[in-house]
Amino acid sequence: MLKRYTRAAGDRFKRWRGTMTTPWQRLLARFELLFLDHAVFRHIKLNLHPVSPQMWRSAQPSPGHLAKVARLGVRTVINLRGERDCASYLFERETCRRLGMTMVNFPLNSREPPEPERVAAFERLLETIEYPALMHCKSGADRAGIGSALYLLLHEGRPLAEAKGQLHWKFGHLRHSRTGVLDYMLERYGADAASQPIAFRDWAAAGYDAQAMRREFQAGRLSSGIVDRILRRE
Repeated sequence: MLKRYTRAAGDRFKRWRGTMTTPWQRLLARFELLFLDHAVFRHIKLNLHPVSPQMWRSAQPSPGHLAKVARLGVRTVINLRGERDCASYLFERETCRRLGMTMVNFPLNSREPPEPERVAAFERLLETIEYPALMHCKSGADRAGIGSALYLLLHEGRPLAEAKGQLHWKFGHLRHSRTGVLDYMLERYGADAASQPIAFRDWAAAGYDAQAMRREFQAGRLSSGIVDRILRRE
């Protein structure tokens, strides 16, 4: 009931907010950003952390947060939520243009391993963007976690143990929830590489069944309830 009411309220705000062309629409967009996309909590904690000297990770940044990371030297913002009809997206696109940062949309799923083709596309993206860069999802826990792990494995050639550290409770990631399938993918790679050493990119290029991994992974009900119903993660 609450979920249906929240969705209906969100749809109404999107219609009223439009493309944020009038002062009234921008005011509505601010309300949508703060309360429907939960930015009020991100003002308390953005979940901003360095992955390496050239990469940062965070939750969905507000215009003020984007100004902060621009002062840190960030040149590219990778939006792991993807393009969507949401005030946070509109403000992000507008602010990146104003600050001279490049915004790239590269959606990842928090409850399914990325397909091998998606991993290859992400590596190509990492080879072409201007650094320093920031990658973000909504909460900075799951998609930002696997994105950061892939960055370390593919772009910096870091050890698997270091990459797995990007999926950690200190960032808000709960490995026993349905988002733990992201950990499971890295563990499967680790098991295969232990028996026959292989670089992650080569392992991914050889092909793996991401959907089979999702079916095999057993999530805990309590952790999944916390992530899906209390934290309301995407």
